Amino acid sequence: MLAYLHIPYCDSKCHYCSFNSYVDKFDTRKAYMDALQRQLKFELERFKAKKGSIETLFIGGGTPSTVAPDLYEPIFALLQPYLRKDAEITTEANPNSATASWIEGMRSLGVNRISFGVQSFDEKKLAALGRAHNPKQAKEAIILAHKLGIEHISLDLIYNYRNDTKTLIRTDIEQAFELPIDHISAYELTIEEGTKFTQTPEARQENEALAFFVADRIKERGFEHYEISNFGRYQSRHNQGYWELKNYIGAGAGAVGFLKERRFYPQNDIHAYISDPMRISEELLSADDLLTERIFLGLRSAVGIESTILSESMRTRAETLLAENKLHREGSRYFNQNYFLSDELALYILG
Repeated sequence: MLAYLHIPYCDSKCHYCSFNSYVDKFDTRKAYMDALQRQLKFELERFKAKKGSIETLFIGGGTPSTVAPDLYEPIFALLQPYLRKDAEITTEANPNSATASWIEGMRSLGVNRISFGVQSFDEKKLAALGRAHNPKQAKEAIILAHKLGIEHISLDLIYNYRNDTKTLIRTDIEQAFELPIDHISAYELTIEEGTKFTQTPEARQENEALAFFVADRIKERGFEHYEISNFGRYQSRHNQGYWELKNYIGAGAGAVGFLKERRFYPQNDIHAYISDPMRISEELLSADDLLTERIFLGLRSAVGIESTILSESMRTRAETLLAENKLHREGSRYFNQNYFLSDELALYILG
């Protein structure tokens, strides 16, 4: 079982961000974290959580580093008995708000992995994306986290912004590898509905070759490409749990939970969530829905697809892809060799 906590506060709203986050509701943080704790108690019962049953915990947002460690303490106290001794505990953080005291406080609670929202080391690009930090802050925050004993450190990069060139991207990757990281998430810029970039869709450029360029430059540094957007010497167990469709608790305004064939959606609005954190809508997934997800997620990642879940006609199509060297097989599992073709391969197998 996995657990995800959503922290919906940000010190600025990035122009590409479609996540449930707010820059003007900081006065609600204490009440929100109390509500988060109440929902977690409910979810632990719903999921029939046992001692040591939570393999990974991920704190995302929003920006978790905008909430002080002392507000996380009651939540960690609640979760502690359920966390495995070797649990991977990740928090996202922004370089401008991940201070030494914040990092130390989160580490003392058990955080052993930080994912920094860097996006680029180019000052002009950061400003154009609406980021609140500069390149110097990004480098200092990552070095600081390493010095303070954070075991695993990841950073995010974005590519295919309209002014991106191979030279700029290569420089971003080179500067990333000068830092004490063991993981990179490299995302292609997308224009999501409701974001500032919807007013300027030309902010995104169409350059498929840049995706392969990014992947090749990162892989040649020794990081394994284990999902379409993820690379590392260390592979996030939380990420892999999602792709394997493991059950996961999703707590917080805008979070999503999953148990067997059901998805759970707490309210998005902060004030509504604080008033009633147990008001959660449900979605029932059919067997076909779950099979489709397993195929898409398996081909987008190193998880692969177990052949026994496929119908006879699907296995025939998978074997065709195998013969064309578009898939490879190990035992009873099919694996994709080119993640950037994953959706097309999935659609072909599904027929």
